[in-house]
Amino acid sequence: MTDKVVVYTTCGNITEAELIARNLIDNRVAACVNVIPGLLSYYRWQGKVENDTELLLMIKTSRELVDHVRSALETLHSYDLPEMIVIPIIDGSPNYLEWLDQELQPEAPEGDGAETPPEAT
Repeated sequence: MTDKVVVYTTCGNITEAELIARNLIDNRVAACVNVIPGLLSYYRWQGKVENDTELLLMIKTSRELVDHVRSALETLHSYDLPEMIVIPIIDGSPNYLEWLDQELQPEAPEGDGAETPPEAT
């Protein structure tokens, strides 16, 4: 079992889906967000059966960052009750899982002591 998860949510339009995806990636809360259009959703809302065309977001992150994803969805999402389902990634390609780890790390600040090239003489 890994510490990685996939978070599912849906959006009503591409503009909102892109806003959420870019925010999560830019803030390193997600390593990857797949936006899948053409989803047809049926659900009961406020006593009526509804159906809508939506986009599915598959957000790859870690368990440690799930609360950050939740906070971003609550802030950025237009729905009164945005879907948020978290599914564990039990196993996967070692290289892909390593890439997820790297992309979920905060960026190192400049001047962090990383090796710099020697000055020209």
